[in-house]
Amino acid sequence: MPLISLIIILIVVGVLLWLINTYMPVNGKIKKILNVVVVSIVIAWLLCAFGVFDLHSNLHIGRFELKW
Repeated sequence: MPLISLIIILIVVGVLLWLINTYMPVNGKIKKILNVVVVSIVIAWLLCAFGVFDLHSNLHIGRFELKW
């Protein structure tokens, strides 16, 4: 994925999160949870985009095997 696309996506996500935090009348705790979830998803997505974290590999949990 080109670097320009990554930057544009990060800007769009940041602006959307800012709009939600600024203009939606939601409880502060819910906003904080939303921010943590969105930032966690973006960090995981960036790690996958740069090849640090691979979601397409097999995940073993005990006896079970999850294939993505």
